[in-house]
Amino acid sequence: MNLKPSRSGLMSRICFAAIFIALMLPVGTLAQENDSTAPDYSKIFDKIDVMIPTRDGVKLHTEIYLPKNQPGALPIILERTPYGTVDDKNGFSRKLVRYEEMIPEGYIFVFQDIRGRYGSEGKFVMQRPVRDPKNAKAIDEGTDTYDTIDWLVKNVPHNNGRVGLLGISYGGWLTVMGMLEPHPALKAVSEQASPADMFLGDDFHHNGAFRLSYGFEYSTMMETDKTNFAFAFDRFDTYEWYLRLGPLSNADAKYTHGAIPTWTNFVTHPNYDEFWKSQSMPYILTKPTVPNLNVAGWWDQEDFYGPMKIYEILEKNDPNHLNYLVAGPWNHGGWARSKGNSLGAIPFGNDTGVYFRQKIEAPWFAYWLKDKGTLPVKEATLYQTGSETWSSFDSWPPREAQTRNLYFHEGGKLSFDPPQTKSSNDEKAFDSYVSDPAHPVPYRHRPIDMTYPEDHPGSWFTWLVEDQRFVENRDDVLTWQTDTLADDVTLAGQVTAKLFASTTGSDADWIVKLIDVYPEKMPDNWKLSGYELMIADEVFRGRFRNSFDKPEPIKPNTVTPFTVDLHTANHVFKKGHRIMVQMQSTWFPLIDRNPQKFVPNIFEAKESDFQSATHRIYRSPKYPSSVTISVMPANAAANSSAAPAPNSASAPASSGATN
Repeated sequence: MNLKPSRSGLMSRICFAAIFIALMLPVGTLAQENDSTAPDYSKIFDKIDVMIPTRDGVKLHTEIYLPKNQPGALPIILERTPYGTVDDKNGFSRKLVRYEEMIPEGYIFVFQDIRGRYGSEGKFVMQRPVRDPKNAKAIDEGTDTYDTIDWLVKNVPHNNGRVGLLGISYGGWLTVMGMLEPHPALKAVSEQASPADMFLGDDFHHNGAFRLSYGFEYSTMMETDKTNFAFAFDRFDTYEWYLRLGPLSNADAKYTHGAIPTWTNFVTHPNYDEFWKSQSMPYILTKPTVPNLNVAGWWDQEDFYGPMKIYEILEKNDPNHLNYLVAGPWNHGGWARSKGNSLGAIPFGNDTGVYFRQKIEAPWFAYWLKDKGTLPVKEATLYQTGSETWSSFDSWPPREAQTRNLYFHEGGKLSFDPPQTKSSNDEKAFDSYVSDPAHPVPYRHRPIDMTYPEDHPGSWFTWLVEDQRFVENRDDVLTWQTDTLADDVTLAGQVTAKLFASTTGSDADWIVKLIDVYPEKMPDNWKLSGYELMIADEVFRGRFRNSFDKPEPIKPNTVTPFTVDLHTANHVFKKGHRIMVQMQSTWFPLIDRNPQKFVPNIFEAKESDFQSATHRIYRSPKYPSSVTISVMPANAAANSSAAPAPNSASAPASSGATN
């Protein structure tokens, strides 16, 4: 098959694996982990390298780090990973850098390669399905976690019998699997950026729309070998490469040749069938079994949907108050190593990542594993972007929030006032554009480099905060915006687009962005003058408007309602700013191209199936397209915000009044 690393040799494998230590740490983290400022962990820990047996005989490669001169029994922090432990020149895992704030507290750290990856035996299965509990011999990631913890508490010297489990992204998903049937010694977990549903909102699909570049590059990387390989693109701008690829069927015909199981699953399961539901958290989770700290990043380019959905699911049945939420202004894993004082061009004015690690995460595990201190969060601790403050809530979304509709109007106007002008034909009040799959709208500035470059930082990590003015000159992008705001508008909770649309085709994608437009003059930071910052965004594949199980063609030239869940946000649109909504129907190559002609399976569509279509978005009293946002009343908004955290990250968490 035509899959190979873009560089050969062991050093290439090591370098690429290092990028995935926490999947994904922010730009610059890798340099921090490899530079001379990193501690010499061989002077801090004794290392034990073991193969831990599981119930079916498969052995899992595990590295155990015991503090030197250990004063007494200590709890264990366990992280399981598909990305390798990536040892430094002394043979000590660079993962230890992730726990800089926790190491002085005193823990035994354990890092383990999951089944079928790196040093572990067995066969790797992407998001291995949950076992049938009636089958005593069945295994899954939960049983591997249970067996690992059981071995650790019985064999690691000087442990106190308590274990904490955490991880980011795939590691977050492994954390959730470990708490389904928890070992009695598992006393606290922190699910961080775990996917919750790979068809509705996480890595591989959003509302049924296939995440092409991520799905192709991630699956080929993970399933080409036991270690990570990068697909060998023959050009830097992957926008051009994917466009030249043509229909999705060409990927298997030209490159994967049936050798990538996950790609085969994409093709054979184009709808929300039992294959996807068997992995989906609503079908797996029932109630919290151990204290769980859910962690999300507002601009997580991979798994924002997941931790918010997991928190929502567990919150429905949490009589013992074990379910907690933290969200901050981070990209995927950005809370783990960076200072968190900025993301891309957007400054926050305080070290949000340091604050999380020092004031929330470290005290969280010390509280549950050492009986030390007080619980550092009450229920939901969320960073409020725009005001750049931390907020604390008794519930999320907050009960005080009120829904308001931002309506589309003629001339690109956006307003809280509904359309009033009566027309003899409401179907004449619309804005339209021609969507051409041969000329799709890029999802970020071109050139679009590969998702995980080996030898340069890449822009995948910050694309969600890119200035959206780069698409405003396109005829296939619609824009509506408010007048300059006379007062702050505090968004706290759900964002939902309610569209009335038609198409000349029989299928269409609807991409909606809620944007904060900065003033034209920003004297404190001129680079942000007029900046268009996405606050919420999502794609919806029109064929799934009635059911994700059974797609249906859209009736051409017929006004049809669509609802697009843009999820949740905690943001202040400040006085002097404007609120904008953008719409388009391609987001390439993040999202595959919809042929705009209904076919049963887009993965099997032919070149001849792809066609241009004219889309109309209606804005009349009968068809009032809008975006519904949850807005805090002025007095409640003022009470919920904490004072800005200083750069030292020393302010107490949740220092504002609680709603």
